[in-house]
Amino acid sequence: MKPLILANWKCNPKTLKETEKLFKDILKGIKNIEKAEIVICAPFVWLPILKGIKLGAQNCHWEESGPYTGEVSALMLKDLKVEYVIIGHSERRNYFHETDEIINRKLKAVLNAGLAPVLCIGEKKGENAQEIVLNQLIQDLQGISEKDQGKIIIAYEPVWAISTSGGEICSADYAKKMLEFIKQRFNGKIIYGGSVDSKIINNYLKIGYEGALVGGASLKADEFINTVRVVE
Repeated sequence: MKPLILANWKCNPKTLKETEKLFKDILKGIKNIEKAEIVICAPFVWLPILKGIKLGAQNCHWEESGPYTGEVSALMLKDLKVEYVIIGHSERRNYFHETDEIINRKLKAVLNAGLAPVLCIGEKKGENAQEIVLNQLIQDLQGISEKDQGKIIIAYEPVWAISTSGGEICSADYAKKMLEFIKQRFNGKIIYGGSVDSKIINNYLKIGYEGALVGGASLKADEFINTVRVVE
């Protein structure tokens, strides 16, 4: 099975012109690369202009519609041909104070819309990783059937390893221990969500992760193309 490589553009690029150039350069560079399933997770406003590649959203609301000013529902995303939705990213948990209860409701909304949720879980520096991850899994997946859990993709995201938190590199040994721990409690696809680029992506794929969530490296066309190109 091909590894799943998701580009998380976060709140970037800043302008339509920058977005069109980045997307054009990436699309050209990956044109003949077939060894990975590539998804661009762009801000809501850019999704309608991105054609010719699989799309993901970075968030969604838990209701289908209603008086929720500023929110976007999973059904709206589905109508834009979005296939994946990132839920529970550490930045949503941290900056926007999303609780596990909210994340659970969002997961159910994405599943009900027939889309694939990418659930981010992981610990901050100094926290007990297994305790945090287990607690997130229990609460985030509450009330979701085993069958539907099989449609969820887990992104293990050691928060201390992402660029916005200092960007320490997570060793392959540590990442493998966490992968094995998660596998004991979750029967589905697990990808790596710490900071990833062309130099280290295979460190995680070789130990059993089935893909990666790529942040900052996805905003540089050449680096993202190289990250996909080196996938083994």
